[in-house]
Order: sequence, then C-alpha cells, then structure tokens
Amino acid sequence: MKRILLSTASLGMLGLMSQAMAADLPYAKAPSATASVYDWTGVYVGVFGGGGYGNHNVNNSTGSAVPFADFSANYSSTGAVAGGEVGYNWQSGSFVAGVAGEASWTGIKGNDFNQFNAGAFPGVAAVDADNLRWTGALLARAGYTIDRWMFFFEGGYAFGSIQHTNTASPRVAGFPLVDTFNVSANGLTGGGGVAYAFTNNIIGRFDYRYTNFNGYNRPGGVITGLTPNGQIPYTTETTYSVVTLGLDFKFGGPVVAKY
Repeated sequence: MKRILLSTASLGMLGLMSQAMAADLPYAKAPSATASVYDWTGVYVGVFGGGGYGNHNVNNSTGSAVPFADFSANYSSTGAVAGGEVGYNWQSGSFVAGVAGEASWTGIKGNDFNQFNAGAFPGVAAVDADNLRWTGALLARAGYTIDRWMFFFEGGYAFGSIQHTNTASPRVAGFPLVDTFNVSANGLTGGGGVAYAFTNNIIGRFDYRYTNFNGYNRPGGVITGLTPNGQIPYTTETTYSVVTLGLDFKFGGPVVAKY
C-alpha cells in the first residue's frame, strides 16, 4: 500500500514539474499565410499577329463645270498583320500604366473593282485600290489587374505607308492607264484588350485597335488639271480595325508576397 501511495505522489510531482518547465519555454507564434501576387512592373518585348479590316472613301468635288465631277466611292480591304513591340509597365496597387512602341508588316489590301463593274459609281472612270504595306504606333496604356490578369485601354499616334493604285478605264485616251503612288499615312489610334501572365516572364495578350489615318490627296497637274493617268483630282480617307494575339517576354518584376 505504501508503494502505491509513493508511486502516485511521484507521478503527481513529475506532472507539476513538466507544466512549470513548459511555461518557461519561449513561445513562437505560427506564421500567417501569405498570398503571392503577380507584379506587372518591368520591360517587355514581344511579337504579335492577326488580321485587319480597312474602310476607304474616295471623294471628288471639282464643281459642276466638269461632267460627272462629283462622286464618292466606298470600298473595303482585308488582310493579315504581323509585328513586334517593346514597352514598359509601372504597377501601383491594382493599377498599371505603361508606354509601348510597335511596328508591323501588313497585307491589308482591297479595291472597288466589283462596285465599279456593277455601276455603283456613275461617272467614275477608274478603279481604286489600297495596300497598307506597314504601320507603326507609339502608345500609352492604362490597365487594371487581378493578379495575373490585366484589362487595359490604349491610345496614341499611328503612322505607316499606304500604296494607292488608280487604274483608268481604256476609254481615257492619251494617258497611261495606271497611276501608283505611296502615301505616308499618320493619325490617331485607340483600343483595348486583355493580357494574362502564364509564367513570371511569359505574357499572352489579345487586343483590338482602331486607327483613323488622315486623308490624302492626289492633285491634278498644272497644265491639264488631271492626275497622271487622266483622272479628276481626288482625296481618299482611310480607317483600319485590327485584332491581334501577342506573346511578350517580361524582364524582372517577380511575383511578390501579399500579407
């Protein structure tokens, strides 16, 4: 009986000593959970490709003294685009601001041949065609991010080269049939899109852009008052809508921890 009482007392003393020693040990609080958030800040370079649609208006208004002098023709163009870009983004909270420059080759071309043959432009003695050979843009971008997603708007200045061809009908005698010339186009551009960071450095992008190039004029000669292929002077106004998919490589700007 004494042995049982002594054993019970000993176990009780050991329990009290263990609690006292545990109270003296330092206490470490478990670290709070963190969430990683993608950082869009950094320089990036990329490539893109897609397609575009052009709308063209040819206008002439020299007065009623010349038969069939007043007319307006409208036609469209379509084709592929491919190019590259370089830019830089700054991120503050969920908002991103950036600048970018891009250049692209395009195969957007079209003419009013079908409308002309259908008699849509009474008095017009020539077929017009436009070929957007290349284009570039200087852009400012603003976006809102949700981790690896970014939704953005963009706008700026666009420029490029349009080759215009005016082919006269055979009934215009004494002049060459074809008048081809290049136009240095420029104007405003704007649009928007969405981007997604697949990895810390690889970003996919989709965007739409609308560009309004300033109209260009084909004046008449000093002596004849007509263009080189015997046409009445005219002005052409052009707009383009382009949709592209892009892939960018971003330097720096790793994911950061958000507490």
